Amino acid sequence: MSFDSKRDGVIPSLPRGFSRRDVLLKHIPAGTALALLRVGQESSSGEKMSSTKFGVLSDIHGNVWALEAVLNDARRRGVTAFVNLGDILYGPLAPRKTFELLKTTNLVAQVLGNQDRLIINGALNPTLEWVRRDLGEGPLPWLSAIPASARHDDWLLCHGTPSSDTTYLLEDVSSGEPKVRRDTEIEGLLMGGSASRILCGHTHLQRLVRLASGTIIVNPGSVGLPAYDDDLPVHHVIESFSPHARYGVIEGTTISFHQVEYDWNAAAARARELKRDDWARGLAAGRMS
Repeated sequence: MSFDSKRDGVIPSLPRGFSRRDVLLKHIPAGTALALLRVGQESSSGEKMSSTKFGVLSDIHGNVWALEAVLNDARRRGVTAFVNLGDILYGPLAPRKTFELLKTTNLVAQVLGNQDRLIINGALNPTLEWVRRDLGEGPLPWLSAIPASARHDDWLLCHGTPSSDTTYLLEDVSSGEPKVRRDTEIEGLLMGGSASRILCGHTHLQRLVRLASGTIIVNPGSVGLPAYDDDLPVHHVIESFSPHARYGVIEGTTISFHQVEYDWNAAAARARELKRDDWARGLAAGRMS
């Protein structure tokens, strides 16, 4: 999610104008697994697919209530290892408690988000100033050590695109609402990279796209912020239309998306206390209006 221009809110669901490749996802019930290839089958690039099981977290945004619920849900599903796709602690919620919970979590790989960079670089707006005060200095070395991109098993991890943490990889928002990009646009943003399986975040939209080339791109949705509006690159609104916390699970060639109930009213109340009514709307309803 972008800086405070993304006045903070966000998430998934299929907006008007989704392409055919999204029709399948629109009709998949919550928690349904999507089999991409048979277990043990080779990908289109000839690589053998891993059978490791791990959870995929993204865009937690300091929402410890949502994170705790997601971790508990994932562990009930037998998930003990997680990757984290960035935008971890920024938000008018509970950044320090989120950090402390993540320190007890088995994170096997993680990448830095654009708003994580802002925390590291210093306060630039009132919410960011508050986040820095709530965190204190202790979490900053941990945050600063997180790379911009990483690999886990057969997957390339990035926040936005492999080369930019502020660009949406899968969605074009020039119309004011997210629409899935054409394959050629997505390939252009990948800049000829060799990765055939990519995990990204940033838009908070839970989505699976398979390009004609065979490249698979997964966005697990946002753990902590289901709706927001932003002024960059143009004014746009992203909404998931429910307040649930979202994450993904990957096991070999199977990907599943999950939506988890938690005390979103507590999170929204905290945002209102800190005078972020925009966040409170997104958190409580998964929509901005």
